[in-house]
Amino acid sequence: MKKKLLVLLLMVVPMLTFAQEKGLDQKIDAAFQPVSDFFSNLIFFTIPIAGIDVPFVLLLLVGSALFFTIYFKFPNIFHFKTAINVVRGKYDELDQHVAGDPVLAIGGDIKGTIKDESTEGEVTHFQALATAVSGTVGNGNIAGVALAIALGGPGATFWMVVCGFLGMSTKFVECTLGVQYRDVGEDGTVYGGPMYYISKGLKERGFETFGKIVAVIFAIFCIGGSFGGGNAAQSNQATVVLKELMGLESSGAGFWIGVVMAIVVGVIIIGGIKRIASVTEKVVPFMAVLYLLACLYILGANFSLIDDAFSLIFREAFNPTAIGVGGVIGVLLVGFKRAAFSNEAGAGSASIAHSAVKTKYSASEGLVALLEPFIDTVVICTMTALVIIIFNFGGDASGATIFQYGGDGAGAVLIDGVSYEGAGITSKAFAQYIPYSNVFLTVAVVLFAVSTMISWSYYGLQSWKFLFGRGKAADMTYKLLFLLFVVIGASASMKSIWAFSDAMIFAMVFPNMVGLYFLFPVVKEQLKRYTDAIKESKA
Repeated sequence: MKKKLLVLLLMVVPMLTFAQEKGLDQKIDAAFQPVSDFFSNLIFFTIPIAGIDVPFVLLLLVGSALFFTIYFKFPNIFHFKTAINVVRGKYDELDQHVAGDPVLAIGGDIKGTIKDESTEGEVTHFQALATAVSGTVGNGNIAGVALAIALGGPGATFWMVVCGFLGMSTKFVECTLGVQYRDVGEDGTVYGGPMYYISKGLKERGFETFGKIVAVIFAIFCIGGSFGGGNAAQSNQATVVLKELMGLESSGAGFWIGVVMAIVVGVIIIGGIKRIASVTEKVVPFMAVLYLLACLYILGANFSLIDDAFSLIFREAFNPTAIGVGGVIGVLLVGFKRAAFSNEAGAGSASIAHSAVKTKYSASEGLVALLEPFIDTVVICTMTALVIIIFNFGGDASGATIFQYGGDGAGAVLIDGVSYEGAGITSKAFAQYIPYSNVFLTVAVVLFAVSTMISWSYYGLQSWKFLFGRGKAADMTYKLLFLLFVVIGASASMKSIWAFSDAMIFAMVFPNMVGLYFLFPVVKEQLKRYTDAIKESKA
């Protein structure tokens, strides 16, 4: 451990020398901008619909979510209670085999003779959910929501919730497959995720070579996603609020904040998934509850305006007035894009964390996973949106607003003559109602950022292992690159970082959907297997 920390500190030394140059943050941003633009243009290719260029990846994402919702008969509604009970541990006894029991297990094997799948895995249902939620609940809920409203107006909130609701079904499918096709090392370490269910599942269906190629493509994109949305975007927004709180205006301030965050994250991620789970199961519920309580306080203080806010959300969803949003299709795209970035349903990332769960029923963890988009998008994102919209009422819903929806067309808005973007908008809204809320929200943003980064470091590392093997040298190489992007994210502009982050997250959708469409019948079988087991336990 000491040697690894020494390597981490040695990596920082050349950075500190480089940091002495004038205009460092601007130089990093200028160098990163072409990379961001290239990947954004590559991933978000469009097809014309009703006179509007719609990114194909969004059509794929939302269309697939709708298909899975209908095919599995609305699991986001009818299995919601079961999902809660699984997290509570109500059905834990189903994961215990009874040696020597002559009764046939589901699938035809004798209990006591089959491999004890319940001994495989490293974390509990709750820990797996907490780790995955920490990867989805982040600054997408604070900065991302503010960005959506700034660009698309209040109506974007409606489409975010719709996307989150449908995404619950997609998350169920991919996380069931993550457990079903996971690998377990000799030391008990679990390796799972789309790269495994794509390669293994397609091999079962006679497409071994194709499966390997698609799995490799996913792993590459997932590494990019861990560097972008799961890392750089998080450190970027944490830096925004920290600079504002501390009044830092120097050109190298972002760099130094990034270095400190890189050291903190570096110490944590060396511990692996078990340490990540032990940290996130404590931090995630705490920060989520604290943030929601603050939102509820603000909404309670403005209770009479809540119905006006919802009315505006529904009205603007189908008749948007935000400048430059591009009509209904435009605001829909803004909402879907930000929701998909926030909850990652369809990207396959969360299945990497869920695959580490201790269970013999893969569908049990799939049901747990469908809670993620609900927590992330339907609850937390909606709370944030309501706070921002009510703040923009300026005290009443008469029509006057503090800032103009649509802003500068890039996510920034003018409030009292000062430009704010992302988390800065949310911070301004909180400051209107809670004294010293800038300190509170800064802490919340940093906690969200760090928890998301440590979870995504695990996702990216699993993909790195899939490509380059499970050696210590390969692990350290990935971790050092990951920490470098913490610094890049803190130094570069929000526009370039979020464009790159969006591209990397959405790039994962293409190979992941190949696996989901080949393997969704397996999910149906596993769901029946688990629900039948629950029925038998109640008999």
